[in-house]
Amino acid sequence: MEEFKQKKEKNRPKQLKVKNDGWRMVIELVTGMLIGVSLGMALDHIIGSEPLFLIVFSLLGFMAGVKTMIATAKKMNETNN
Repeated sequence: MEEFKQKKEKNRPKQLKVKNDGWRMVIELVTGMLIGVSLGMALDHIIGSEPLFLIVFSLLGFMAGVKTMIATAKKMNETNN
């Protein structure tokens, strides 16, 4: 029983790091999307072209978020190896 408890506590920091890395990637994606949507809505409001910039900047925000996630995943992979 003691061996099991020691193994469990030994792996705990690694489990927390993996969870934190996952949340970091989710936050990067959501942030990119929010920035894109915000810019699109602002430009649509200023220019008056209802859904055009919202759609364009939503897609650009999504692509930027995915690009950032991929870069973060590569960096994490390098540090883990």
